[in-house]
Amino acid sequence: MAYRRLLLPLTGTAAGEAALATALIAARIWGAHVHCLHVRVDARDVAPLAGEGLSGAMIEEMMAATERESGERAERVRSLFDKFTSGLGGVTLADNPDSAAKSGGPTLSFESIAGREEDIVAQQSRLYDMAVVPHPEAGEDVSSSDALHAILFDSGRPVLIAPRTAPSDIGNRICVAWNGTAESAAAVAAALPWLHKASAVRILCADEYQRRGPKAEGIQAYLRWHSINAEIVPFKPTTREVGAGLLGAVRDFGADLLCMGAYSHSRLRQLILGGVTRHVLENAEIPVLMCR
Repeated sequence: MAYRRLLLPLTGTAAGEAALATALIAARIWGAHVHCLHVRVDARDVAPLAGEGLSGAMIEEMMAATERESGERAERVRSLFDKFTSGLGGVTLADNPDSAAKSGGPTLSFESIAGREEDIVAQQSRLYDMAVVPHPEAGEDVSSSDALHAILFDSGRPVLIAPRTAPSDIGNRICVAWNGTAESAAAVAAALPWLHKASAVRILCADEYQRRGPKAEGIQAYLRWHSINAEIVPFKPTTREVGAGLLGAVRDFGADLLCMGAYSHSRLRQLILGGVTRHVLENAEIPVLMCR
């Protein structure tokens, strides 16, 4: 079992650069291909949003401005990709399986297309083993957060959320956040290749985190059937915040990868009231593998 094909929705921000580095670390581990995808805003999508009372000339000007801004951003993203890849050793630029197979190592490719980012990213992710997304930073990099939620809810694939600063390695010491839900079970299944390679695995659980479903002992037994030994360690919420307690337990273990289900409660509830998923997305300092 291995990840062979990774998708990276690429933005031209510092978060995007850290995600590129994180994706390359994963690609080196698995000998995988990383396809970097930048989705430009389609100016034709602006016209229906213009509303009534605007003249044809005004709408055309809005579309032209959107086209210019989209093109400039696409150039910045391409420059980021070219700068990142120019100094890499042992990494080949490839755009098909045959050339990637000949390289004998990780490969990268880049594509920029126009459309609605959430639709294209969600649909394209279905053709990849895993998507890597930049760390969502509210107010600074909204598009990456849109891509994250599109993949989580509409792709059926796991998502690796890159930290703000690229890690030195991924998957040596892994924490599994377990609460008995279908989402956490899907995350464990998606993480099996990582779990097999890990030197240490810890299952984190808490009464306040548990939902209807199997307890931590159940997933521990499941992992044993896959020849993966994992210890169970309960954690305590920090000042009644379950997510903070979870991340504290992750730091105590020295983990370099957290595996967990996303949005056991509705996304709307978590965005309004807060929740474990939201807290982890905003505050995790290591890569997080999520499934919905």
